[in-house]
Amino acid sequence: MVQMDTEPVRVPTTLAQLTPIESSSIAGLAYDQIRALILSGEMAPGARLSQLELAERLAISRTPVREALRRLAGEGLVDALPQRGFRVADIGLESVMRRLEVRFLLEPGIARLAAERATREEIAALHEAIALEEGAEDAIGIHDASRLFHVSLARATHNDELVSTLESKWIIEVGRRLLARRAYMPQWHAADIAEHRGIAAAVEAGDGERAAILMREHIAAALQHWNPQIARERAHHG
Repeated sequence: MVQMDTEPVRVPTTLAQLTPIESSSIAGLAYDQIRALILSGEMAPGARLSQLELAERLAISRTPVREALRRLAGEGLVDALPQRGFRVADIGLESVMRRLEVRFLLEPGIARLAAERATREEIAALHEAIALEEGAEDAIGIHDASRLFHVSLARATHNDELVSTLESKWIIEVGRRLLARRAYMPQWHAADIAEHRGIAAAVEAGDGERAAILMREHIAAALQHWNPQIARERAHHG
């Protein structure tokens, strides 16, 4: 007796059976516009963000607006309120300091992994970022090159989660504003370059422990710089 093949026949899916997918580009555009409003200061800290109002102003549905707000909440630019929607987060100096504390814990580990995993091309990218910082002629150029060094180091870990976490904790527009307020710019600029060179040399030598130590000292210096400023601002507002 011949055994019949009982495997079910797979019917090809037709285009008519596919359901429409919300375009991610729409959510991306909504994210860009809302983010720009927040960072420009046009939306003040604490302001409520109505999904309906934003959707109407952007002439889109509420779904991409909600996606954009959730993404902004992940970056710390928006606070998600349980059962009450969203509001603009405070991204003042104290918020930046909290982000620096996260980086103080995160980046030594990044430096250690980069020393273990970096390719020649990734090490070259570190040196290129340092050269850009050395040649920068204004605060924006200095900041962007400094940030590029740290992001390039994170990329050298070959771990996208570390890259995205670092980028979310170092928002470029906020960093530019903060650096514009930093005292003793010429001295800081030279020190930042020297510290980056030391970290890059440790990574290139494959010395993860030294790279981690140097990175910890590097971020600790930034924390020490801003702590007195926070104390002054608290005293002024108190």
